[in-house]
Amino acid sequence: MASLLYISVRPELAAADAEYASFRRGLGVDELDRLDLMATPLDAEAIDAHRGIVIGGSPLNVTDPAPTALQRRVESDLERIAAAAIDGHIAALFTCYGIGVVTRMLGGTVTLEHPESTAAVKIRATPAARQDPLFGPSGPELTVFTAHKESATEVPPGAELLAIGEACPVQAYRVGTHLYATQFHPEPSPADFAERMTFYRTKGYFDANAFDAVQQRVLASTVTEGEALLFRFAATFA
Repeated sequence: MASLLYISVRPELAAADAEYASFRRGLGVDELDRLDLMATPLDAEAIDAHRGIVIGGSPLNVTDPAPTALQRRVESDLERIAAAAIDGHIAALFTCYGIGVVTRMLGGTVTLEHPESTAAVKIRATPAARQDPLFGPSGPELTVFTAHKESATEVPPGAELLAIGEACPVQAYRVGTHLYATQFHPEPSPADFAERMTFYRTKGYFDANAFDAVQQRVLASTVTEGEALLFRFAATFA
């Protein structure tokens, strides 16, 4: 059994397969356990048996007006992981959809007011990030991939803001020492993100009629700090 666990919350199995490969490469590990939360409920052993958990993105949104029973169960399971990380029992890195789950759990507000299209964007580290073991070495500015419809309006109670963006005010935060949440996607390379676009062509993350142009811009991007953050997560906690 590996010391790190990847949790998928994507209904599209092929997209989850690709995301898993991206996380494993970024973390720099030969072995990475996997749990498809859309198919299998969280077992307490999954937390107890690992030192760190990375949670991928999803087309689900916590602002969905009529969440299904499956979505409610998935979000409850993610909250259990967040609670264990806040307690220091395990390290956890929530990405994209996951930051919405954690923000709401902490009493923060998630809205549709700060969406970002599929693109590489520059974000800025906060002064608090300078001393953070994951974000500190990245310097004052990072280029990362975004594609989301909802986001936090401000850092939730109890969290330390680590990165901000021009279009999206909350790009990353830390709770305690073991829970990290990012609005951006740290794991994909340009080729990874360009491939992921094919699964979500008509899902509203970009203009479907401009697919080729958007994909070419993604492929031409230079994005490295996301993988560096993942590598440091593994080095720090695994």
